[in-house]
Amino acid sequence: MPKRVAVAVIHGMGSQGDKRPAPRNKITFSKDLHKRVKKEIGKSIFESDVEWREIFWADVLQKREADFLKKIGRRADKRPIQKFVMFNLTDAASYRKVNDPNDQTYERIHSRVEDTINDLAGEVEEGAPLIVLAHSLGGHIMSNYIYDLQKPGHAHPPSFQGLRTMAAFVTFGCNIPIFTFAYDEEDISPIQFPGTGLDPKHRRKTWWHNYFDRDDVLGFPLAPVSPGYKALKDSGALKDIGINAGGFFDSWNLFSHNAYWKDDDFYQPVAKLIKSFL
Repeated sequence: MPKRVAVAVIHGMGSQGDKRPAPRNKITFSKDLHKRVKKEIGKSIFESDVEWREIFWADVLQKREADFLKKIGRRADKRPIQKFVMFNLTDAASYRKVNDPNDQTYERIHSRVEDTINDLAGEVEEGAPLIVLAHSLGGHIMSNYIYDLQKPGHAHPPSFQGLRTMAAFVTFGCNIPIFTFAYDEEDISPIQFPGTGLDPKHRRKTWWHNYFDRDDVLGFPLAPVSPGYKALKDSGALKDIGINAGGFFDSWNLFSHNAYWKDDDFYQPVAKLIKSFL
């Protein structure tokens, strides 16, 4: 039976493995969040009504990153800080839209988004609300993907594939602000609500939930980015939510960036949000 709610989860910067999982519905990087959300909602309801898919793109870049560390004789497992810097900063530096036929990274990563949304479309009922959970650089990727769809003159795919039933955007450890400083504040515009084809019963005033930890050096609030983002917050559409992600060993340092997946300050409201659409 088709599921009632679709959830697409995209990872961000960092090591996720250099091979794309097969089959595509395998749960890998989001397994901790998936397990906790399923328990919060209830296993039987979750399995019968929620289709959860991952947008996996790490393999587009990671093998070359790992090979470089080997070439210079620095094993990533022996240098966790250098591994963190290499896999995180290189991903961020490599993902950008350029007019160079030799650099297709932006397009290749966006094709992974498109593939996953197409897969989800075949598993859910018509008009099913889509919830996107985006970690770290994944928030920037999804924002760009939606922004491209919203450009005037862009070809419009079917409703679900065009994200016109997207009901909620949840970013966590989001680093969109990092990519905005080349522009004047007045020229920085956030995406608009994509779910224009959504059933009115599934519409929420706040559709963008942005979770961040003040100790996370790669996660930021979004409202201060520009007047456009502030207006989105002032209207109630965007909500910046500060939490303390992680435990004793990681809640106070840069490793809090990867702590959201297991933190009850994050997974409990995510479960509540998904459940509200059932």
